[in-house]
Amino acid sequence: MSTAQTPLTSSNEDSSSLPGPSLVDKLIDSQQQLTAVERFSQRHQAVTTPMLESRYRDLIPHDLPEEDEQYSFEVDLDACSGCKACVAACHSLNGLDEGELWRNVGLLVGGSEPEPVIQHVTAACHHCLEPACMLGCPVNAYDKDPVTGIVAHLDDQCIGCKYCMFMCPYDVPVYSPSKGIVRKCNMCTDRLAVGEAPACVQACPSEAIKIRKVKRSEIIDNSETDQLVPGAPDVAVTLPTTRYKTNKVLPRNLLPDDYYIAKPLHAHFPLVFMLTLTQMAFGIFAINYFLPMVWPELGRTASVQVDIFGFGVLVAGLNIAILHLGRPLKAYRAMSGIRTSWLSREIAAFNLFAASASALMSWGWFEYPEAWTGIGRELISLATVVTGGIAVACSAMLYIVTKRPLWTAFRTSSHFFLSSAVLGTAFVVAVLPWVSNGWVWQSAPDVANGQIVSAASGGLSKLLIVFVIIKLVIEAGVLRHLKSLQFTPWRHAANLMVGDMKWPTVIRFCLGLMAGVLLPLLLIVETSGLDAATLPSRVPVLAMVIAVMLLVGELLERYLFFSVSVARRMPGAPN
Repeated sequence: MSTAQTPLTSSNEDSSSLPGPSLVDKLIDSQQQLTAVERFSQRHQAVTTPMLESRYRDLIPHDLPEEDEQYSFEVDLDACSGCKACVAACHSLNGLDEGELWRNVGLLVGGSEPEPVIQHVTAACHHCLEPACMLGCPVNAYDKDPVTGIVAHLDDQCIGCKYCMFMCPYDVPVYSPSKGIVRKCNMCTDRLAVGEAPACVQACPSEAIKIRKVKRSEIIDNSETDQLVPGAPDVAVTLPTTRYKTNKVLPRNLLPDDYYIAKPLHAHFPLVFMLTLTQMAFGIFAINYFLPMVWPELGRTASVQVDIFGFGVLVAGLNIAILHLGRPLKAYRAMSGIRTSWLSREIAAFNLFAASASALMSWGWFEYPEAWTGIGRELISLATVVTGGIAVACSAMLYIVTKRPLWTAFRTSSHFFLSSAVLGTAFVVAVLPWVSNGWVWQSAPDVANGQIVSAASGGLSKLLIVFVIIKLVIEAGVLRHLKSLQFTPWRHAANLMVGDMKWPTVIRFCLGLMAGVLLPLLLIVETSGLDAATLPSRVPVLAMVIAVMLLVGELLERYLFFSVSVARRMPGAPN
């Protein structure tokens, strides 16, 4: 008997015949797996105190400073090994650019040949009681916390003028080309606010860096005798709060390892051209203002045209100044620090100078009633000269207040005002024959006017020789420090002028002697005793050659002004 074959069924069906998980199921399943960030957050969400607090609990204060106190760095020189872990941690935490350092490690060397001594020194911002960076900033991009005393830099305010780099004697602010601003150490203030140690303090394996509270009154009282480390700048300038401690007796000859080495500094080329051209413009307006008082026969027409040339030079100089800014579009903020910053005052003074010069140009361009032409133009001319002189004085003060040894009041002021005198005189002599009615190519020259131009050119050339000689003597005064027994900043500057900066120095003095003494003597000979209505054609050309050569010489002098301005600094600072 045959039995019928029936298909067998089972609850376990072939898996291939079952539908797979839906998209929604997959998404729900993926949400059950935490990312690395989520796992980190979950692991630390119950933590109420900073991680690894026990390792640095004793290295930072746990309460705010009281009255007359502020936070400061304390460095144990005996514990510092120079490993630069603090430098690496600071660089990594703050995301600094390559080559941008907010903390440096330098080296002090001394002792004797049988017993040499080396000492590593770590340094960052000293959060001074009177921070020069804050006082000099034209846009108020620095802020000193009234409670903690920490000096913070406000990146969004900064326009990248770099003036704080001139003001700080410790080379603390660092320019970031990628961002167009200056930045500096802020003692990791956000970490301190939650009880966590700054990056440098945490990273130091030997606990050489600590945050302590110091009394402001004690820093002020000890400013006459204190010294950060051997070879460092005078603490009385900004009253730094960093304390360096050691139990060792350091040798008296301990000095930074590069104490006897001087390198050329950044030349700041936009400032080189800006200062030279704006001072030249002031000199042209000033010489042209007094010129008719000596030779009134020159007439109004020639005087107006010389002023127009000076105005063009002024506009060129002020426009070049913008190139020095990292954020030129923010330049409108530059006068907000006028209460404390000489840079803001310089900008305000140059605005007044430019406004007066513009009014003078409009007065010469448009026809005004005859009754008002003389006195009105005289008043505006005088205002232009006065505001120009104030602007140049502010430019000088801008560098004098930095307290750099070579930027003394006498040296800086004499350089700037003598540049105005030299270039102003030279270019008035050069431009006057081209705009005067006595010019040789005029169809109907005026005999009297031609003779007056000759007399004015000769007289101004004599004055030019005096100005140039005085200026070259003052500049050469640095070289007398070559014989100094001590390696002062003056001797370093002299060494640079005969060493790394030899050729700029030689060319500068050669141009000064050639164009400021020899060629003007030739010009005096050419213009003396002329009775003709016209000048010889070679005289205006010679005058222009003199002026151009002197301009190149003054640009080189201003280049040296920045490049050899050596100053004391912290060991290891970039300078």
